[in-house]
Amino acid sequence: MIPAGSGHPNDRADPMTPVAGDATDVGRLAAGAPTLVHLDACSSVCRACPRLVSWREQVAHTRRAAFAAQPYWGRPVTGWGPADASIAVVGLAPAAHGGNRTGRIFTGDRSGDWLFRALHRAGLASQPDSTSADDGQTLRDLRITLPVRCAPPANKPTTDERDTCAPWLVAEWRFLRPTVRAVVVLGGYGWSAIWPVLRAAGEAVPRRVPAFGHGVEVVVDGGPTVLGCYHVSQQNTFTGRLTEPMLDAVFLRARQLTGAPAENGTRPHP
Repeated sequence: MIPAGSGHPNDRADPMTPVAGDATDVGRLAAGAPTLVHLDACSSVCRACPRLVSWREQVAHTRRAAFAAQPYWGRPVTGWGPADASIAVVGLAPAAHGGNRTGRIFTGDRSGDWLFRALHRAGLASQPDSTSADDGQTLRDLRITLPVRCAPPANKPTTDERDTCAPWLVAEWRFLRPTVRAVVVLGGYGWSAIWPVLRAAGEAVPRRVPAFGHGVEVVVDGGPTVLGCYHVSQQNTFTGRLTEPMLDAVFLRARQLTGAPAENGTRPHP
């Protein structure tokens, strides 16, 4: 596991960064974060969920054979991208050998391969792939975040773990709110998680939110438009449930909602 203050490209923490040990600490530290950088630092050393801490560190110790020579991040993964983005992408949680290894969400796994190709076609990422935290990839006018910040066993966090982690995303949203106009939510888990977060952040969420579906749109009064998108999981991409044109269409719509000129939006899929 990479310790805080190690100089890792994605590390905002240092040995003096306060560590959350339970849900109460998470709520206090998240609410009190004076800046987004401070919030990222605190969330990146969180130890509030014992099952998740044990799992992420076990994976970082045993490693996958293909990555045996690489140090694993083995800590919570933060949001990534500019603080003044007009588009936010909400996923689920870090992959055990993706974000939990590289320290950056959707970086170093096959789901990320799909996502970054689409973001690059949309003009929202500088490169069509993302392999490590120091690969030169940058996000343009977009920030990626997640409701659960530790890699969970079987990719399934519990409800308690989701709720314990929620204040980090609530606080992050308050920093992003002034500029974000479109939120792309990847998958049903993220869809169910985002609405309590937006309510807790003071957004006027509709009393009845439509069920998750690809292409579903919900306009938050005075806030962003939230777009549903099938998750870029291998289960969806390998089976054809999610295709590249379908993914491109969602990001084109997000660009339209932010007022981006059509010529700067998603390029046609070959």
